[in-house]
Amino acid sequence: MKISFLSTFYPFRGGIAQFNALLYRQLEMDNEIEAITFKRQYPNFLFPGETQYVQPGDVADEIKSVALLDTVNPFTWTKTGKYIRNTKPDVVLTKYWMTFFGPSLGWVLKKQNKNTVRISILDNVIPHEKRFFDGFANRLFLKNNDGFVVMSDAVLSDLLQLKPTAKYIRVNHPLYNHFGEKIDANDAKKKLGLSQEKKTLLFFGFIRAYKGLDLLLEAFSQLDDSYQLIVAGEIYGDFSSYQKIIDESPNQSNIHLFNHYIQDDEVPLYYSAADVCVLPYKSATQSGITSISYHFELPIIATDVGGLKETIYHQKTGLIVDCPEVPLLKEAIENFYLVEDRNAMKENIREENKQNSWPNFSAKLLEFAGSLKRNEHVK
Repeated sequence: MKISFLSTFYPFRGGIAQFNALLYRQLEMDNEIEAITFKRQYPNFLFPGETQYVQPGDVADEIKSVALLDTVNPFTWTKTGKYIRNTKPDVVLTKYWMTFFGPSLGWVLKKQNKNTVRISILDNVIPHEKRFFDGFANRLFLKNNDGFVVMSDAVLSDLLQLKPTAKYIRVNHPLYNHFGEKIDANDAKKKLGLSQEKKTLLFFGFIRAYKGLDLLLEAFSQLDDSYQLIVAGEIYGDFSSYQKIIDESPNQSNIHLFNHYIQDDEVPLYYSAADVCVLPYKSATQSGITSISYHFELPIIATDVGGLKETIYHQKTGLIVDCPEVPLLKEAIENFYLVEDRNAMKENIREENKQNSWPNFSAKLLEFAGSLKRNEHVK
């Protein structure tokens, strides 16, 4: 099958680029595939982090791609659409995680040949952080796709709310399995400057308001001195409100901040040092952090929002907190350490991992693409 994959690739960095690179490597084994990426993904003033690009010393899969699309320059939308159409792919594959990309991607997809199947992998449809253009952007993007891949029931519900006739498949998020293996926990703690004896919690990933770090910090402040917390990830936005909680916390000395972009080769350190990963999210669809945690066989404590509990099984692979509230989060953390056989959780995670492989995801995607082609874009 001939595939044009239009999305974020090297030299851009982050979870989307990592997902795309892993899927690209799987698809290229048995297909003719070309990666097309952005000349400009976001204007700098709209990007909340330090940089969008791979930096010297970063570990990244240098997927060869053609940089064509500028999300804020409509002239490149037409150029990109024409370029892809002229290569005559069987499938144009995109990834959609923010409505900001709806106009540019939607326009490119609109310009494709009627014999080309257009499929999007949806991370989000209705965004966590609302903007005035969401409705318009979603309509433009969704109507110019023939099929969708969703990785949680929450995203599926959002999709069908906006496009009830959508053709779709539901497949779990594959494992982020490119980070290498765990290392000895004591060695990891030593390298990070952590206590060897304390119970170790991990908050990992970009720090954004909807992820509920403030709730976790408040809950942690109410725990005793036998706990320590790792906060590892780049800050998106203002950190001052979190810092205020830390400064006022009686457990301040047990909160360890690593507020920078975590390079791939650093990831095993944090996951090896931790006993459990905490997702105190206020809203969610699915989370790539779950996939990283499962790769390292690390149990998860997560709030019952969005689609998190679809892949985190209460008392089997972690604990689900009924709602994002500080007392419930504190109770769940304490209860986790009362579980007699936490190794059983790791065994359950190993069983779950067998289902969530890139070959399985790729095979279902290709089968879906073939079914759409046979149905000649029935909408």
